[in-house]
Amino acid sequence: MYQALLTNRYLTSRVIPLLAVAAVALCVALVIVVVSVMTGFLDMVRDSGRKLMGDVVISHPIYGIPHYEALLEELTKTSGVAAATPVIDSWGLLKMPYPQGDSKTTRTVQIWGVEPETFEQVTDFSTSIVWRQVEAYSPAWQYLLEDLFTQQSTAIIEALDLDQRIALLCVIKEDPELRDATPEDRLAIANQLSLESWQAILRTAARVPTLTEECLGTETWQSILARDPRLITPDAILEDGVTISRDNGTIPGIVMGLHVSELNVRSSDRTTVPHNNWYWWMPRFDVTLTTMPIDQKGGIVTEPSSRILPVANEFQSGVYLIDETRVLVPLDVAQDLMNLDEATIVDEFDPDIELGVDPARTTMVLVRAEQGLTPEELQVKVREAYTKFYEGLIKEQDLLVWPPSPNSLTLNIMTWEEQQAGFIGPVENERRLIQTLFSIVYVVCAALVLAIFWAIVYEKTRDIGILRSVGASRTGIVWIFLRYGLVVGSVGAVVGLGLGWLVVTNINGIHSALEEPPLILSWIFFVLAAISLILTVVLSWRGSLLPLVLGLMITVLLTILAIGILLLDGMGGVAIWDPSIYYFTDIPSSLDWWSAFGTMVGAVVFSLVGAIIPAAKAADTDPVKALRYE
Repeated sequence: MYQALLTNRYLTSRVIPLLAVAAVALCVALVIVVVSVMTGFLDMVRDSGRKLMGDVVISHPIYGIPHYEALLEELTKTSGVAAATPVIDSWGLLKMPYPQGDSKTTRTVQIWGVEPETFEQVTDFSTSIVWRQVEAYSPAWQYLLEDLFTQQSTAIIEALDLDQRIALLCVIKEDPELRDATPEDRLAIANQLSLESWQAILRTAARVPTLTEECLGTETWQSILARDPRLITPDAILEDGVTISRDNGTIPGIVMGLHVSELNVRSSDRTTVPHNNWYWWMPRFDVTLTTMPIDQKGGIVTEPSSRILPVANEFQSGVYLIDETRVLVPLDVAQDLMNLDEATIVDEFDPDIELGVDPARTTMVLVRAEQGLTPEELQVKVREAYTKFYEGLIKEQDLLVWPPSPNSLTLNIMTWEEQQAGFIGPVENERRLIQTLFSIVYVVCAALVLAIFWAIVYEKTRDIGILRSVGASRTGIVWIFLRYGLVVGSVGAVVGLGLGWLVVTNINGIHSALEEPPLILSWIFFVLAAISLILTVVLSWRGSLLPLVLGLMITVLLTILAIGILLLDGMGGVAIWDPSIYYFTDIPSSLDWWSAFGTMVGAVVFSLVGAIIPAAKAADTDPVKALRYE
């Protein structure tokens, strides 16, 4: 019973136990934050890899897989396969719509040619589409309207009757003479304006859509807006992204990674906003995609292939490396650009003799497993399906072009994790290494507890002597300090868990504050520093040195924090997490609970280890010498 009473007394009667708790809490929080971020980073790598590539990948780079339609048909009949989609993977140049002379106009991109419908079934691609709605009269909507008025100005002007032209002219020109003129004079002025003048009037009208609608009337206004479905249907921009097309699927388009455009900038709330007040919103523009095709013998075709494509939308996978390099186009567009579309085989010596047809190809097939089936189990089924596909073609002896055999060294049938092993493996090893290195913090924790408890034992020598003289056993004395260590370790572990949870769940907000330091916080620190200085001066009149030292230390610390925030703001903030280095746009912010509980247990165990030596020292105290101790 006395052990519990003494433990409680020692814990509540001195400040030094709080220092021990704080030391344990900081050690626990440090390990939890670091391990959680690394574990979250690894989880993000795994999740994004599986989302972007399905569960199993069949690939035959460069030359592609002919007769892939038969392979897809065989896969869809295979039990355990939820969906399969063909993909062409290549590289090319993308000419952006930036001003002429801009060094960023042309950049290298990874091209994925996909079938939108089946690609969505395998990857849930629609969830990564960035622009999901165009709200009426928003900046993006107004730029689309201005583009429409600019590109179709002649057709729009011809669609207006004379009264509508005059009404539009009166409102846009804002000329008093025109407003007060007679109808005949207005008609004469309207007829005298050139096409270029009307085009300028329409561009101005696009900037005041409400007034323009009043001038033209609702029916005419709606008929003009219908020329671009995105102006009348808010979700049309999302549909364009999903189908990788424009104008209700009639025009093949391109969907770019969000950071392919270097004029997409992150705002203070971590969302992306096009530069210059939405002027550089990419779905407004066309881009030119250029590739260097390879012929069937592995040689490079002398003439590059180019295609002008409208930007249908942009996507954000969360993996910065992908978002800054990858673009998606319809499969047939990619086949045409890469010389992988269907073609006629002619005689090598006499081009006029047609030998047969070279079928269209795809370089990859992504396969998604049904619920409950692991990628490894699906891999076995996909291998069997590919073998059936190949053996089925063997029976057709008249084929001129054959897919790679199941045993070909250039054919790869891998799970998504095997496909990404070169990236996932090092990240996993780094996580283990960091977890091992930061486990040294436990030793620091034990050393701090040992030093603090040794000082407590030295301070309580007389108390220990009294306990020993009245019959307390060595075991009882040891148990007092072990209980002491257990409580310090447990409380410190719980506090450290709470502190670690706060940091991890708010880590992106903390990072944003470092990027854009809040100046109000600097003034708060200056005020607190001034209050601390005043209190220090008042307390120093009592003649005690400790309040003076502590007060000055707190004042200096607060002042340094305040000045540091001002300096950070002057430098434009600091970005510790660079997405181009760490691949992901956001820092992982989910607590790794299993590692956290393991860290807490480790902290308690090492606190007990740190308490054992002082406890043994206390148990060995000679009662006679202790009672004579001053």
